[in-house]
Amino acid sequence: MVAAHAAHSSSSAEWIACLDKRPLERSSEDVDIIFTRLKEVKAFEKFHPNLLHQICLCGYYENLEKGITLFRQGDIGTNWYAVLAGSLDVKVSETSSHQDAVTICTLGIGTAFGESILDNTPRHATIVTRESSELLRIEQKDFKALWEKYRQYMAGLLAPPYGVMETGSNNDRLPDKENTPLIEPHVPLRPANTITKVPSEKILRAGKILRNAILSRAPHMIRDRKYHLKTYRQCCVGTELVDWMLQQTPCVHSRTQAVGMWQVLVEDGVLNHVDQEHHFQDKYLFYRFLDDEHEDAPLPTEEEKKECDEELQDTLLLLSQMGPDAHMRMILRKPPGQRTVDDLEIIYEELLHIKALSHLSTTVSCLLAEHGQGDFVFNQGEEGTSWYIILKGSVNVVIYGKGVVCTLHEGDDFGKLALVNDAPRAASIVLREDNCHFLRVDKEDFNRILRDVEANTVRLKEHDQDVLVLEKVPAGNRASNQGNSQPQQKYTVMSGTPEKILEHFLETIRLEPALNEATESVLNDFVMMHCVFMPNTQLCPALMAHYHAQPSQGTEQEKMDYALNNKRRVIRLVLQWAAMYGDVLQEDDVAMAFLEEVLSAVADKLGSGEGLIIVKMSSGGEKVVLKPNDVSVFTTLTINGRLFACPREQFDSLTPLPEQEGPTVGTVGTFELMSSKDLAYQMTIYDWELFNCVHELELIYHTFGRHHFKKTTANLDLFLRRFNEIQFWVVTEICLCSQPSKRVQLLKKFIKIAAHCKEYKNLNSFFAIVMGLSNVAVSRLALTWEKLPSKFKKFYAEFESLMDPSRNHRAYRLTVAKLDPPLIPFMPLLIKDMTFTHEGNKTFIDSLVNFEKMRMIANTARTVRYCRSQPFNPDAAQANKNHQDVRSYVRQLNVIDNQRTLSQMSHRLEPRRP
Repeated sequence: MVAAHAAHSSSSAEWIACLDKRPLERSSEDVDIIFTRLKEVKAFEKFHPNLLHQICLCGYYENLEKGITLFRQGDIGTNWYAVLAGSLDVKVSETSSHQDAVTICTLGIGTAFGESILDNTPRHATIVTRESSELLRIEQKDFKALWEKYRQYMAGLLAPPYGVMETGSNNDRLPDKENTPLIEPHVPLRPANTITKVPSEKILRAGKILRNAILSRAPHMIRDRKYHLKTYRQCCVGTELVDWMLQQTPCVHSRTQAVGMWQVLVEDGVLNHVDQEHHFQDKYLFYRFLDDEHEDAPLPTEEEKKECDEELQDTLLLLSQMGPDAHMRMILRKPPGQRTVDDLEIIYEELLHIKALSHLSTTVSCLLAEHGQGDFVFNQGEEGTSWYIILKGSVNVVIYGKGVVCTLHEGDDFGKLALVNDAPRAASIVLREDNCHFLRVDKEDFNRILRDVEANTVRLKEHDQDVLVLEKVPAGNRASNQGNSQPQQKYTVMSGTPEKILEHFLETIRLEPALNEATESVLNDFVMMHCVFMPNTQLCPALMAHYHAQPSQGTEQEKMDYALNNKRRVIRLVLQWAAMYGDVLQEDDVAMAFLEEVLSAVADKLGSGEGLIIVKMSSGGEKVVLKPNDVSVFTTLTINGRLFACPREQFDSLTPLPEQEGPTVGTVGTFELMSSKDLAYQMTIYDWELFNCVHELELIYHTFGRHHFKKTTANLDLFLRRFNEIQFWVVTEICLCSQPSKRVQLLKKFIKIAAHCKEYKNLNSFFAIVMGLSNVAVSRLALTWEKLPSKFKKFYAEFESLMDPSRNHRAYRLTVAKLDPPLIPFMPLLIKDMTFTHEGNKTFIDSLVNFEKMRMIANTARTVRYCRSQPFNPDAAQANKNHQDVRSYVRQLNVIDNQRTLSQMSHRLEPRRP
C-alpha cells in the first residue's frame, strides 16, 4: 500500500527502535508498530496475521553497509532474513574457492532467504550487500519454533524443500544433478489451449449466484437459441451478459472490465462457450452456465433467490478484483496475430509498470506487447529459447547440488542471459505457488526486437562519439497505424548531450501559428525537464547563441530568412519556458537562505550564535539536525513536528513539547452534528485549493531531490501533509472515543464522508480516510467492527478493493481513467510512479542525457495538468449554504500523529484477547 512520504519517514525511526529492543522488552504497542510496517513489506504480504504477529515478537533489525558479506557458500546457517530495503548479490562458486564466485542474481526488496537453517544444511550461495541494505533477521531457534507452530501457513510461502514441494517424505527433496529432473522439459504450467476443469469452491459459488440472479431478474437471458439450423440449449449471449453486468453494480466501469469478470468463470469452467472457445468475448456468441449443462436444471428456490440477493454485490466485488488478471491471461493466450488493438493497449499499459521493462523504450515495449506469450518454465542445462517476465506470483531459482539460491517475484525477469550468450540455462526455475503468470518472449522474437530497435536507431557522432541518438517511431499513436501499409514515421530523441538535444528541438520546431499536439508535447518535455540536465545558467547562454546565430553560406535573402526563422524558433521555445516557470523564475535567492536568517535572529536574542543548531523534532521524539542550506524546512515537518534552536551540547536533552502530543479529547460531539456531505464538500474545497497551488516543477524537484536544485517544494509538501493529516484525524477521533456505540457511529460517519469524497472526485481525501480506517490502531478494534451494519461493511469492502495494490494499483487506475476533470488524484501514488521511473532508469547513459526517461517522467507529471484542466465548479446546492463552522473545522484538524500513542489508546479501548 502506498503511504505519503512524510508519514512513512516520520515513523521509520520509531519501528526500527522497536525492533532494536530485545524481544522480551517489546510492549504490545511496539509489536503493533512493527506489525504496521511489516505488513507493507512484499516478503510478508501473504503471511497469515498470526504468523506475522509472532515475527514481530522475535525479529531483529539489521542495517548493513555496501559490500558486507552476510554469509558464505558452505557455511552452516544461523538466521533467516527478509530484505526491507536495498539489495544483495547472490554469488555461487563451482569450487571451494570464493575467488571464482559469480553473481547469478540479485535479491531486492521483498525477497527472503535462509530456509536451510531448518535442517542445518550448508548455505548454497554467498550473499553480499550490493548497496546499503536493511534486513529483518530471525534466529534459527525462533524460526524453527515458527515452523513447528505455523507450518500450515508457511508451507506455501517458503522455498522448497520446505514449502509447496514437501509432502512429509524425504523423497520429495530436490534431486541431485544425476537424478530425475525437477520438471519435464517444455511442460506448460497452464497450456494455452486448455482451461481449468476443476473449479474452485468460491468460483463455483459465484457462478451459481450469477445464474440465479439472472434467472430471478432477467430470465429471458437464459433460453434455447437457434443458429444455422442448430439449437443450443439454455444459453446466454456474450453481449447480453456484459450489458447485464454493467447494470448490476457501480464497481464495474467498462465493458472491458465486465469481460474480465466473465472470463474468471470461463477459466474455471463455470461458464462455457458452446463450442469450447477458451476466452469470453463481448459478441453474439453463446455461453452456458455449468449448472445448465445438465438437462432439466432446476430453477432457483425462494431461499436461493434470497441468498442471491444477499450475496450478489459481494460476488461482483470478488469478480471485479479477479477480472483484470483473468483478462490479461486471456489476451496473452491468444496467438500474437489474433490480438486486437485494444488487446495491445492493455498489454502495453501493463508493461509500463513492470520493473524488468522500466528501462526499455516505447518501441521495445510495444514489440513485447505484440509478441509476448504464455506460461513455461525450464530446467538447468536446457537450451535457452525464451525470455520470461513474472506478471504474478514467484519462482525459485534452483541449481543442481545447491538447491534454492534465490527467489524472483512479480516484475522480475529471467532467461535473458542464455539468449544473449547463446548458452545453456544456468539454473532451473520452479514455481513457488499456484497460479503464476508470465510474459514470454521467444528467442526469435527477442532477437528480432534487438535487430528492429537498432535498425530504427539513428546516431549522430562528433569526434567518433555519440552526441545524439534518435529513434524512428510511428508518427501517430500506437493504434492509429494498425493495418496501414505505409505508416508515417517520425524521429524522437532517446539520448544526447544537452546542447544537441536543444539544437534538435530548435531545428524541428514548426513555425505555423499554432503548434500541433505532438510538437507541443515534445517541447513541453524539454521545458519541464531541462532543469535536471541543463540548468538555467547553461540554457540561457545557449538560447542567446542560437538567437544570434548567422549562417555562413547562401544569398543575402537566404541568410536573412534563416536568421529570422531561427529567432522565431528560439522565441517559441522561450514562450513555453516562461509559461511553464512563471513565478518560479522570480524566486529570490534570499528565500533559499532562510535558516541563516532564523539562526541570526535566535543568536540576537541569546546574545551569541556560537554553536547554535536548528533541530527538527517529531511528536515521537525523532530528531534531525538541519543544515543551514536546507530548503522546504517548515513544510516538510511532520503534522505535529516543531523546529528547535539550541546550543549543540543541549541536543540530547531536547524533548517534544506537550502541545506536540495532540488532543486528549475527541471532537465527535462537534462534527457528528455536521452533515457528512457538507464535511466532504468543504474538505474537497480546501484540498482543491492546496492541489491547485502545486506547481508541476515541484514534482520534478521532489523526484530528483530538492537539494539538487535548491528549490522549495512547499506547495507539494503541504498537500502531501494534508493526506497524512486526514489519515491521523480518522485514527485520532476513533481512538479518543471511549463509548463502543459512538465508535460504531464514527465508523459509519467516516465511511459516508469517504463515499461523498469519491462522489466529488476527491480521491486524495477518499484514500486518506480509507487508509485511516485500515490503520492497525483502528482495524484491530474487532468488537467495534463487528457491530458495524453489513451495508457499511460492504461499502468499506468496495473502498478497500479500490486500494488494492496488486497489478500496480490497477483497480484505482481503471477508476481514474473513467473520470473527467476536474479531479483531485491520489497524490502519493503519482509520486510513487515518478519515483519508480526515476530509480529504474539512469539519468545519463554513456555520458548522454537519457531523454526517454525525461519524457516518461514529464508524461506522469502532466497528470496534474490534466486533473486541473477544467475549473472546479462548486456544487450549487452546497455553495449556497452557510458552511462557516464546517469550513473552519476541516481546515483546523487537531490530530495525534504518534503511532505508538494511538496504538496504546487502541489497546486501552479493546485489550488484546488472550
